[in-house]
This record gives sequence, C-alpha cells and structure tokens, in this order.
Amino acid sequence: QVQLVESGGGSVQAGGSLRLSCAASGLAYYTYILGWYRQAPGKERELVARLPRGGQAEYGDSDQGRFTISRVNIANTVELLMTNLRPDDTGVYFCNAGTPPLVAGRPGDYWGQGIQVTVSS
Repeated sequence: QVQLVESGGGSVQAGGSLRLSCAASGLAYYTYILGWYRQAPGKERELVARLPRGGQAEYGDSDQGRFTISRVNIANTVELLMTNLRPDDTGVYFCNAGTPPLVAGRPGDYWGQGIQVTVSS
C-alpha cells in the first residue's frame, strides 16, 4: 500500500520560507516520479514541482526560481524548499507519486492527504 505523508506546512509571512517534506512508503522509491502539487481556494490543482529518479526537475509556472525540489534517498523522502513566499502561494500542498514516463500535464496515481501552507502579507 502506497503511503505519502506530508509535513512542514504552516503559516509564514510574505518573503519567508518553508520546507515541505513527504515520506514515501509502499512503493519502489527509486523508480517513482515524486512531486508536489497545490490547490488554492477556488482554483484547480496545479503542478508545483516534480522530480523523476535521476532526471531533471520540472517546475510549474508558480516557481519563478523560488522553489527547489530534491530527493533524500536515504529517507525515501522528497522535499520542497520554498523561498520568498507570497500570499498567492497559499493553498493545500499535496505530495504525488507515479511511475515513469513523465507525461506533461499528468500527475502520478498516488496522493498524500495534503498539508496547508498559508502566507500572510
């Protein structure tokens, strides 16, 4: 059974930083594409960043050089460092996992429960 457990969310003021972490279990960690999506109130879920094993990271339109995704292989974890946060980064952030290949616009099949990020001005 695949489990994705997010941590590290919370509230921060604009300009601040947060590091989200997602612990993955029940999957072949080294083969899966791991990533982060987010959903703001009243909006569709969108890609933040995703990272295939041994491949190049793909970032969504919200990045603008502010986010960095990385894998911590020893801990079967994927992290998202978010800097220079803005109020429009507020939303629920979801960890996502899927099998290759990487297909544009198609997330993986597995989702975490989501974690709230709130950025105040």
